[in-house]
Amino acid sequence: MNISFWRLGWRTLWRDLRGGELRLLMVAVTLAVASLTAVGFFADRLKGGLQRDARALLGGDAVVASDNPTPEAFTARARELGLQVSHTLGFPTMARATDERGGATKLVALKAVELGYPLRGSLTVSTDAGLPGLPTRDVPTAGEAWVEGPLLDALGVQVGDQLLLGNTSLRVSRVIVTEPDRGAGFMSFSPRVMIAQADLVASGLIQPASRISYRLAVAGADDAVASFVAWASAETKKPNVRGLRVESLEGGRPEMAQTLERAEKFLSLVALLAALLSAVAVALAARGFAAGHLDDCAMLRVLGLGQRHIAWPTPSSLRWSGCLPVRWAWSSALPCTMCLYCCCLGWWRRCCRRPPSGQCCLALAWA
Repeated sequence: MNISFWRLGWRTLWRDLRGGELRLLMVAVTLAVASLTAVGFFADRLKGGLQRDARALLGGDAVVASDNPTPEAFTARARELGLQVSHTLGFPTMARATDERGGATKLVALKAVELGYPLRGSLTVSTDAGLPGLPTRDVPTAGEAWVEGPLLDALGVQVGDQLLLGNTSLRVSRVIVTEPDRGAGFMSFSPRVMIAQADLVASGLIQPASRISYRLAVAGADDAVASFVAWASAETKKPNVRGLRVESLEGGRPEMAQTLERAEKFLSLVALLAALLSAVAVALAARGFAAGHLDDCAMLRVLGLGQRHIAWPTPSSLRWSGCLPVRWAWSSALPCTMCLYCCCLGWWRRCCRRPPSGQCCLALAWA
């Protein structure tokens, strides 16, 4: 018998489609491809969001922290590579209310910033305690102080009152709601007070024995940041350089690297589980489809058809029947991913009444 493989495969496919035997297999293939594609898209988006929020926790793509003023060579090198730079310094100190407000004192975590801070993420501030915060790219100007809400209650002051820091008196203008690079050190538990660097010299708080942490944050293209990190790491290892350390997403902050590694493993496990379930569904559907064709193959064999003529049409018909489900799955994977993202975002807003911050995303991924 001289029968074309393609013709026999097409006839078999058409018969199975009319008989409904391929429906379960096509549904299984569609769900398998759609689930794998949707999980892949969602995992990629979530991974990118975690990395973006992790950089916001640093306040930049990389940070050079030191116990003394950062050498000018680091700033010059960053600008040569086309990177944005931002200098901040912080230390614990005492803040005091005016005598009219009772003169109470409180240990605070003081931070002096400059224009452009932060390079990654954004501050969330409000005009009064208890009001919802709004993101801002501004920083305190000369004569102003931004404080956290607990400090207002501790000192008995309000927005618009004067706050005494050393030899200066600063007006409390805004309330800090969230700070992207707050960190998790011991002094981070103290209320934050943020001022402009121009007011720091006049305050007289910097003394020879002051424990000040200087931070130089850089941000820019990944290649330029990697080049700066490599150069800065080499500089910090020189014998005459002391008290400098480089913090980056990969090596400088091990807790962040471990959190991101755990999140990537979890997402990989989810994708592997989706692939396994999809493979089981396709295998069960294909087994039922093959079992239903045993009698057909036996009849064709009795009629004198060779093994090659019987074996080749089945893969060709399966290949044709798989093209349409794969196209359906690819077209539906992106809407499914967006629906899943919107559902997760809506759930978060209902539970927390605010979009997720970088610290919360990393904490959920770590858990």
